[in-house]
Amino acid sequence: MTKVYEGGCHCGAVRFRVEMDDLKAIDCNCSICTKKGFLHLIVPPERFTLLKGQDALTTYQFNTGVAKHLFCKTCGIHPFYRPRSHPDCYDVNLRCLDGDVLAEFAIEPFDGKHWEENVAKIQNT
Repeated sequence: MTKVYEGGCHCGAVRFRVEMDDLKAIDCNCSICTKKGFLHLIVPPERFTLLKGQDALTTYQFNTGVAKHLFCKTCGIHPFYRPRSHPDCYDVNLRCLDGDVLAEFAIEPFDGKHWEENVAKIQNT
């Protein structure tokens, strides 16, 4: 059953909608995900809609430069990005969805500290 969620950044400049069939999130322990508190929802582009705020987003890139870490220029929140593991998808921060939805999702740990050795485990999801 498809569920539709909306979310955004803290100040409201960035808003998006996602359609989810599988209510699973990934909790990565790599340095950037840990510091941001990011819980990952991998969303194909046809199930992601940016409702507003393209002009409010800026990009941070590091290491290989493949991932496009997007964040709001005003409030600094990272509601979604284009991940290295799934560069054609969006990776939405579960914590940026509206309402109290965390309990609806199964959260699975991912050893991102050893990303190269483990990435195949999430690329097949």
